[in-house]
Amino acid sequence: MLIYIFIACDRLDEKQEKQLKQNLPALQAALQTYVEENEANRAELINDCSSDDCEDWQLGISQPVKKHTHLAPAVNLFNGLAQQYDIDCEVGSIEDGEREPVSYFGKHEGQGDAFLIAQYLGL
Repeated sequence: MLIYIFIACDRLDEKQEKQLKQNLPALQAALQTYVEENEANRAELINDCSSDDCEDWQLGISQPVKKHTHLAPAVNLFNGLAQQYDIDCEVGSIEDGEREPVSYFGKHEGQGDAFLIAQYLGL
């Protein structure tokens, strides 16, 4: 199954948007490092932040997974980023190019759990 995890860039207030824009280079660097370290797992960076409006951004990763243990490194990364940068995250599946969200986690939504997310995804 192909999954994605995004940094939630929509429904942010003005202060959160400003903070996200300030932290964008650090977030992009952290995600790029993860993708490079997980090349064998076919992790890919999703980095579409060209719009001036944060709500249009898509920033995160996609990666094929077969069981919850494959989710753990990515979920742990995003949990860490959520605490460090005061963000929330969206996780879901990608089928036929369509993204289907299944869960949200992060600073405000609560810490993500790879086992529970895997159950939501049907792994």
